[in-house]
Amino acid sequence: MARLRAGEGILRRKPIEHIEETELGEGPRLDRSLGLSQLTAIGVGGIIGAGIFTLAGTVANGTAGPAVLVSFLIAGLASACAALSYAEFAGLIPKAGSAYTYGYAVLGEFAGWFIGWDLLLEYTAIVAVVAIGISGYFGFLVQEMGAKLPAWMLGAPGTGAGHRVDLFAAVLCLLIAWLLTQGIRSAARFETFVVALKVLVVLVVIGVGFFHIDTGNYHPFFPFGISGAFTGAATVFFAVFGYDAMSTAAEESKDAQRHMPKAIIYSLAISMVLYVLACLVLTGMQNYKDIDPESGFSSAFKSVGLAGLADVIAVGAIIGILTVMFTFMLGVTRVWFSMSRDGLLPAWFAKTHPTRHVPTRVTWIVGVGSALIAGFVPIGEAAELTNIGILLAFVVVCTAVIVLRYRRPDLPRAFRTPWMPFLPALGVVFSIWLITFLQWQTWVRFVVWFLIGCVIYFGYSYRRSALARPPAE
Repeated sequence: MARLRAGEGILRRKPIEHIEETELGEGPRLDRSLGLSQLTAIGVGGIIGAGIFTLAGTVANGTAGPAVLVSFLIAGLASACAALSYAEFAGLIPKAGSAYTYGYAVLGEFAGWFIGWDLLLEYTAIVAVVAIGISGYFGFLVQEMGAKLPAWMLGAPGTGAGHRVDLFAAVLCLLIAWLLTQGIRSAARFETFVVALKVLVVLVVIGVGFFHIDTGNYHPFFPFGISGAFTGAATVFFAVFGYDAMSTAAEESKDAQRHMPKAIIYSLAISMVLYVLACLVLTGMQNYKDIDPESGFSSAFKSVGLAGLADVIAVGAIIGILTVMFTFMLGVTRVWFSMSRDGLLPAWFAKTHPTRHVPTRVTWIVGVGSALIAGFVPIGEAAELTNIGILLAFVVVCTAVIVLRYRRPDLPRAFRTPWMPFLPALGVVFSIWLITFLQWQTWVRFVVWFLIGCVIYFGYSYRRSALARPPAE
């Protein structure tokens, strides 16, 4: 089948009309088996996690007070601008790769490479950070049961006396990798079941806490001023995405053009409702000054004489954060697979299992890589790797959806981003604004990773790209 090219050099683009060419040919393919409910569960799994169980208490205590509710609403509205842009692309280009594929098709090969290369690091780091967070809750539960684990396995070097490796976090990364290698259908069933458990725990916490709300705790509602709510929004914004990683599974959806846009919107809507209710309960049960920044709901329930629920909340936190690992490891492996299939990375990585049709090679590489980060890097340093790439992906996707709407208005779109170009432009502005909050160390790491990527692109990818090969006669 002829290879069609649009443009030359680093600006060459994947022709959207022939975006399905690889799948229809003899190259590696993924198994289309995910329905709408499973896609939505993967999205909710990627969004709901540390935001409820950790960030809500942290922001309420020291940044926004009861207005943490407003912080989540602001962050949710900003995230929705990007989500609607993702939804339009997901229905138009139902292929693996998400922001990488969208950028490649609209802004050119180097833009696609830039965001894809960045997401390889960002998503892998997120998996590691989440694993470290789960390990902390696991240690708490073990201590509550009266057991004592050896110090050498409780944390990365430098995080405590005698700590050599965060063994539980490292093993957890490998277990998620193993789960993903079993086939997307089996893995999605597990994810859907765990997400259902997580939502159930959150609803129990909200339902029980509702009867212990003291409305006096809502006053003053803005103890840190309106600016506190906006500052809090910058912090909790990292708890209201996850649909971006879910959208990398478009090629594994049974009906991606119809289901992906709905799954993106449904997952964000469900998550925002739970976030708002959780914030109302948390700040209503306990004065914001007394909320524990690290375990807000545990302290809130103890304050009203329900300390027995603390263990349930800890279990819920572990379940809730576990699904985040699944979603983002799924995301990074699909981005890597897509880049390799396009020739920007060696085709060896794009090899899929002959019967399960999943990229097992890259899955195990990501599993081992995230395990090493989780096991030997302190959570603070690992977390600094997770911020900038997601925001830059949002900038690329929101920009690309505007460009493509005006460049190719004729393309059939299963979903159209409303209020064009205002909403995508707002997503760009908000993402850039949040980037200004990042520390200089984050920029240094990003520049180093980007320069490494440039060496690989111009030394290998530029010449080996599928679009660089002469068209077949």
